[in-house]
Amino acid sequence: MRDPHLLALTVNDSEYEVVVEPRRTLADVLRHDLLLTGTHVGCEHGVCGACTVLLDEAPVRACLVFAVQAEGSSVRTVESLADHGELSDLQQAFSDHHGLQCGFCTPGFLMLAEGVLAEQPDASREEIREGLSANLCRCTGYQTIVDAVHATACARRESAS
Repeated sequence: MRDPHLLALTVNDSEYEVVVEPRRTLADVLRHDLLLTGTHVGCEHGVCGACTVLLDEAPVRACLVFAVQAEGSSVRTVESLADHGELSDLQQAFSDHHGLQCGFCTPGFLMLAEGVLAEQPDASREEIREGLSANLCRCTGYQTIVDAVHATACARRESAS
């Protein structure tokens, strides 16, 4: 291993220390070292968004972030959404509104949507569409994804009041 680095980070509320080469991406470490395979790698150029995770609660492309850049940070992957085997409200909305088909892009969309809703809990359909436009899906046509995220936003606002 060339120039090994001991990396300490928090992933899904668990502390990890991993020895990595500085050239390895966060996606590589999540998938291969921590065995969190919900983070999908599509284009490996930051274009598709399949690898989107939350880094200190902000959506990032895990294929573009070197693992060492996440040193001391908190990372949330799609595995953080389900609670004791129960789908999160957003995951359930994706199912209810048919916001997934092949499912390859779904983890990235879920994490991007969590980031969008955290930043804009009152997001309109247009704001949701704009926020999600950074990710690509080849199956759904996007409307059902927007429907799922909008339904989640409405339900969260209703339960908060």
